[in-house]
Amino acid sequence: MDIIHDIVIIGGGPSGLTAGLYACRARMKVLLLEKMACGGQALLADKVENFPGFPDGVKGPELAEWMLKQAEHFGLEVKSAEAKRVSPQNSGEKTFAIELAGGERIAALSVIIAAGARWNALNIPGEKELTGRGVSYCATCDGPLFRGKDVVVVGGGDTALGDAIFLTKFADKVTVIHRRDKLRAAKILQERALANKKIELCLNSIATEIIGRNKVEGIKIKDAATNAERVLKADGVFVLIGLAPNSDVVKGLVKSDEKGYIIADDEMRTSTEGIFACGDVRQKLLRQVVTAAGDGATAAFSAQHYVERLKGTEYK
Repeated sequence: MDIIHDIVIIGGGPSGLTAGLYACRARMKVLLLEKMACGGQALLADKVENFPGFPDGVKGPELAEWMLKQAEHFGLEVKSAEAKRVSPQNSGEKTFAIELAGGERIAALSVIIAAGARWNALNIPGEKELTGRGVSYCATCDGPLFRGKDVVVVGGGDTALGDAIFLTKFADKVTVIHRRDKLRAAKILQERALANKKIELCLNSIATEIIGRNKVEGIKIKDAATNAERVLKADGVFVLIGLAPNSDVVKGLVKSDEKGYIIADDEMRTSTEGIFACGDVRQKLLRQVVTAAGDGATAAFSAQHYVERLKGTEYK
């Protein structure tokens, strides 16, 4: 831990990469930690149509690759490692220790948490294999790709029903599959769904397999009461059974909401001075690539000024 970084960024999705880009351009000493491939949820998007500057859309992995290359061009150092815990150091300096999965410890004057969030999965055959090939976890991202198609939404909460209604703008038919005999969503959403002729409810049904070779062709469901199975033809399956933030690395160190999302202000500052949060791990209204990028830029700017204040070099 001889080297103290100005900023350590945990997470290599769009928010983390943008934070790295901005911090490096500010001539900060920056290290980004990513346990998998950089790109985050963008890697799962077959096509991103709502990121500015791409009239015909752009493949998610391609966009992620460009973001990484741009950040590295300005000097971002990326380390393939999993951050397990962030804690204040017991020293006279205001520094943090980031403990990695292998036991290594890294010191930093500030930390940006950009670890993102993970969609809850069904964990059924075909789901992982067809993710990005018809299986999606984001109706806002991928809905326009299913114009004139038949799609399935798995879930019964507000997000599932709200997104099912949204999908009717594009799809010819939307079938909502839910394992119980009634939905959990707010009554007003249920009323709107029932009034929509494009939506069909399939209650007391459990998704057991997503079918298809190179793309989704259907979904196998089982009746919760009789165990009878049948296959619904579908061009797309939207798994909308909740989202969980990857915030355990700072659990108990910063304030979070009841779901674990980190609470940060408009400048991405958390309840602990020197720790910032951006992107999907933060409590926020909209989780998209474009909002993640904006969060990342703000977090880097805030962290830069925090570090400069510590060093006594802040421009006033």
